Amino acid sequence: MQVLHNAVAGLQILFVAFGAMVLVPLLTGLNPSMALLGAGIGTILFQAVTGWKVPIFLGSSFAFIAPIIFSISTWGMGATFFGLFAAGFMYFVFAFAIKLKGLDSVHKLIPPVVIGPVIIVIGLSVAVVATQMAMGKSNGEQVIDYKLSILVSAITFATTVIVTMFGKRFLRLVPILLGIAVGYILAACLGLVDFAPVAAAPWFQVPHFVSPEVNWMAALFMLPVAIAPAIEHIGGIMAIGKVTGKDYATNPGLHRTLAGDGLGVCVAGLIGGPPVTTYGEVTGAVMITKNDKPLIMTYAAIFAIVMAFFGKFNAFLNSIPLPVMGGIMILLFGTIASLGLKALIDAKVDITIPRNLVIISATLITGVGGYTIEIGSFPFAGVGLASVLAIVLNLILPHPKTEKAEELEADL
Repeated sequence: MQVLHNAVAGLQILFVAFGAMVLVPLLTGLNPSMALLGAGIGTILFQAVTGWKVPIFLGSSFAFIAPIIFSISTWGMGATFFGLFAAGFMYFVFAFAIKLKGLDSVHKLIPPVVIGPVIIVIGLSVAVVATQMAMGKSNGEQVIDYKLSILVSAITFATTVIVTMFGKRFLRLVPILLGIAVGYILAACLGLVDFAPVAAAPWFQVPHFVSPEVNWMAALFMLPVAIAPAIEHIGGIMAIGKVTGKDYATNPGLHRTLAGDGLGVCVAGLIGGPPVTTYGEVTGAVMITKNDKPLIMTYAAIFAIVMAFFGKFNAFLNSIPLPVMGGIMILLFGTIASLGLKALIDAKVDITIPRNLVIISATLITGVGGYTIEIGSFPFAGVGLASVLAIVLNLILPHPKTEKAEELEADL
């Protein structure tokens, strides 16, 4: 009976994480089945590394959406997956630093004045993609009727907002899933959904694996992108600790949780799936349901792996029209940018201080404005460039005397 209870609870966790998890591959052109497979394997590896002590499920990371799109168009699919594989090692760097020097070493390298604008860049860097899809456009071309696209994307957006604002308990955990469901039904009624590929797809199908191709330029591009989700991971571990009343930062330790997450990112890159990260939706589900057994996350991972082999399900996901995805993206990417603002506000970053103003301003403009530095044949731009610039500026710009005094008092 207990096994059945844990299995049902695990299926519920997968349901909560599902909408966001498959959204990343749908937006980037990757295989949704590989997202399910990567999330399942990544979660099991995470649980093994952390000794099955933390109730965390790893799903597709939104931080990599814009970098994946850019990398695929620049170096191709195989090189992109090599870059994603390499990005996983950034987690190991942070894990080693925390193990050696403690969490303060990471905070000094990437304080809120750095991580805040980087997260904003992650959200805004794909704003054009979101609006184009909402209007039924692909690569600048109108592929779906404009008026119908606006109608579908608007209703999808409105549904997601209403559920987010007024949904009760469990419903508030799945606004993306419900928004997609309503948008898809409307699009089907309007004749915008092609069901032929779904009918032709087999019930059982082994996911298509994409082997990574060694490309050091793609790896250098992806490495700094991992900074934001690595920091997000630390916040996620702290959050689940508050929900369960346990100090996971101490036992099993942040160095172990980061290593587990990094291993999941590496594996996802090796098999052809999007990178994984901790999910706030799952933390919310744990808080509401009180199902905080790590074993439940393992069941969710097993169900994700099983679903990856359903061919018709993968075809169904690929049949979701552009306007439906666009309606979701408008809210989703704006929310990511808002989280960057929250990081600055929560840390009470004073933007009247010239040092902070310079870091934030330069990071935002270079990250969103398309500023590119050509290093040989390697174009360094976007989130990666913005992250490196923010870190460098934070290291070289002097702190005001008043700020140094406050830091000294805090240390004492």
